[in-house]
Amino acid sequence: MALTRWPCLILTLLSGLAVSGFPRNPSRLLGKRSLPEGAVDGIEVYSTKVNCKVTSRFAHNVVTTRAVNHANTAKEVSFDVELPKTAFITNFTLTIDGVTYPGNIKEKEVAKKQYEKAVSQGKTAGLVKASGRKLEKFTVSVNVAAGSKVTFELTYEELLKRHKGKYEMYLKVQPKQLVKHFEITADIFEPQGISTLDAEASFITNDLLGSALTKSFSGKKGHVSFKPSLDQQRSCPTCTDSLLKGDFIITYDVNRESPANVQIVNGYFVHFFAPQGLPVVPKSVVFVIDVSGSMHGRKMEQTKDALLKILEDVKEDDYLNFILFSGDVTTWKDSLVQATPENIQEARKFVMDIHDQGMTNINDALLRGISMLNKAREEHTVPERSTSIIIMLTDGDANVGESRPEKIQENVRNAIDGKFPLYNLGFGNNLNYNFLENMALENHGIARRIYEDSDANLQLQGFYEEVANPLLTSVEVEYPQNAILDLTQNSYQHFYDGSEIVVAGRLADEDMNSFKADVKGHGAINDLTFTEEVDMKEMEKALQEREYIFGDYIERLWAYLTIEQLLDKRKNARGEEKENLTAQALELSLKYHFVTPLTSMVVTKPEDNENQTAIANKPGEGPLDTEVIPSMAYLTSYQVPKTPYYYVDGDPHFIIQVPEKDDAICFNIDEDPGTVLRLIQDPVTGLTVNGQIIGEKTGSLGSQARRTYFGKLGIASARMDFQIEVTPEKITLWNGDAPSTFSWLDTVMITQDGLSVMINRKKNMVVSFGDGVTFVVVLHQVWKKEPAHHDFLGFYVVDSRGMSAQTHGLLGQFFHPFDFQVSDVHPGSDPTKPDATMVVKNHQLTVTRGSQKDYRKDIGVGRNVACWFVHNNGQGLIDGIHRDYIVPNLF
Repeated sequence: MALTRWPCLILTLLSGLAVSGFPRNPSRLLGKRSLPEGAVDGIEVYSTKVNCKVTSRFAHNVVTTRAVNHANTAKEVSFDVELPKTAFITNFTLTIDGVTYPGNIKEKEVAKKQYEKAVSQGKTAGLVKASGRKLEKFTVSVNVAAGSKVTFELTYEELLKRHKGKYEMYLKVQPKQLVKHFEITADIFEPQGISTLDAEASFITNDLLGSALTKSFSGKKGHVSFKPSLDQQRSCPTCTDSLLKGDFIITYDVNRESPANVQIVNGYFVHFFAPQGLPVVPKSVVFVIDVSGSMHGRKMEQTKDALLKILEDVKEDDYLNFILFSGDVTTWKDSLVQATPENIQEARKFVMDIHDQGMTNINDALLRGISMLNKAREEHTVPERSTSIIIMLTDGDANVGESRPEKIQENVRNAIDGKFPLYNLGFGNNLNYNFLENMALENHGIARRIYEDSDANLQLQGFYEEVANPLLTSVEVEYPQNAILDLTQNSYQHFYDGSEIVVAGRLADEDMNSFKADVKGHGAINDLTFTEEVDMKEMEKALQEREYIFGDYIERLWAYLTIEQLLDKRKNARGEEKENLTAQALELSLKYHFVTPLTSMVVTKPEDNENQTAIANKPGEGPLDTEVIPSMAYLTSYQVPKTPYYYVDGDPHFIIQVPEKDDAICFNIDEDPGTVLRLIQDPVTGLTVNGQIIGEKTGSLGSQARRTYFGKLGIASARMDFQIEVTPEKITLWNGDAPSTFSWLDTVMITQDGLSVMINRKKNMVVSFGDGVTFVVVLHQVWKKEPAHHDFLGFYVVDSRGMSAQTHGLLGQFFHPFDFQVSDVHPGSDPTKPDATMVVKNHQLTVTRGSQKDYRKDIGVGRNVACWFVHNNGQGLIDGIHRDYIVPNLF
């Protein structure tokens, strides 16, 4: 079936800062200093931006908030974002005064141990937790020193699911103070073409909204921007508090001249199917309603209100019945009856007379309803071309008759036998929601929680509307045999009007010229087949608008959908099958950096010169997410990555090896001779490495730009009070105040507690700090009469495991896992070096394929390392700009 998990929800987020500890009189803390308007307790949130890129229904969302502490003392700042339950967090970074502390996504059990260790040491740890009907709340707090700036950036992704004929982006807006630069932008790219696009806000008048909002769409592209000025944010003309508190909703749909649309990029495809204008298939529906004592009062009245409204919408071709259960089971009629006006009127009287009583007998009530649907089909008392649905509403656990959840599941599974779907609606919180969800999933349905609010009756009605209009049954999506790998779910019991079926997979042959897809299903009148044929060359032309596309979006869409379906399957799996499903989902979660129920994101952040560890988990729907992941999960699928290496050698060329990609990125830094660059800085271990640039011999290249190299390196450990200065002529060590000098003609080993230095004559020097940090300095000596070049140094990091997550610098910032996507490889200005588009750190760059030399093993010849070269001093790849890494001296 093709249903959203939550009505009226696709994308939800709260963008902004929750600043803790508001004083009644902030000026008393700050003396006579004037603060920017909107600052609270000395903290000014000067920028909050929400950037949403939607490509073919797949949304990539980045929330960035920047703040500065104007106070005279350190202040705690909290970053709160509410995001959809259907989304996966993919990245988080915290940047304080130019130093970035990233979040690392790890297998859940590994992260859990790190979290428990932090808690045992008295350090704080923050969690992502459920926050109401549609949301999960991500919170990170950090102390910000006086005068310091902090930037929070959260990225998450999700597949937008079509609901009642539209895709909906529902943004929860609550910055909590006036923000100088507040902006929400959404760029939508849909190859089918956009048919409608709208935006509205619940917290601002249409007049004000009109001047702050721009929206437009043409062809395949749509754009929405909401950028209220400070005056437009005020709750009143003279107020200093913000009225930005509520819902900002963007809705859109696509052109549907064809019932299906197939898109193919880089060997992955996605197939969208949503036919229009088909007659509705008649349905037989049994409502199984809990009338136990716990439904007394408001719940019962709301249920009755919803059922009365549903009866108004039941079509005359439909058949229905009501089954009520408490300790006993009672039925309205002995069998299904047609929804004639007379029968509907009688049903209304029956519903109005419902009252609560007794216990909760779920097992017998469901089996009675299933039997009724099976009997009607067997005895042909319902139309041949009709479908069956069972909908159960309950607010508690079974406590009479068969009360074991696993046995009820087994009984229901055997009785339905795959013939029709079961939808379970759980009313309130005092129930075993996981049981209801698992039972629905294994019978081709879904579960939905009905919240105890004033609109509970509307929630019930809204769910019925989603399943009220089946257009096709027994839907099968077929592709040429042996042409497709790693296919997501491709068979559905129902296709409902207003929804969409989405299938994704990988092509076995990327060089195929055409692609064919068939969708077959039973309609109200006859059997139907919808065929879509794609010319691969035309497809390439249709996807040229690269500025609207982020990375390999179809591959990520496929991964998202695959993980989601694997997680659903494993809920009812046992033993080896569950281990295999878990291993597959975990492997994909780690590969694509998704925070799922199997992974966690660990954020290590500074706090009073100590590490704080926060963990972002994916919360479950039940009261407690207590499920234990089998140990086989990560033993079978999570391979320890190859030890990555990072080095700088040559002109000076920086090489960053990314083991997850089995690839490398390189960049160059163009600066004047004498400039000192920060290569590594770790405030936790106290290790720093800086390098000074030298140029070629004066006049060697005339007017051409001179090449530069590293001619001096400084390696220091503040913790050990130890420094090493390396030049092509000598190596000087300071341990305290006393220096020791060695020549490159020496072969010598120096050791002390936690440190070893090995000088290999005329080749290299190996420096190790404990177990987990090893650097290699390579000596490059040129021919003495060489007219242009000086002797120079190469610097290699061969083990960085012992460095903390706070490590930064031109090399150090890459010690933390990061992702990049390369697409659109095409000929460049040099025919031997193709260009491509790279998406990295939310930047889209043009990069060039090339190679650099690795001299660790062979100082004479070196080994070629293929890499993607990032131009302009690494801009877009490195944090900030390269001049941010210039320091005054070597130590």
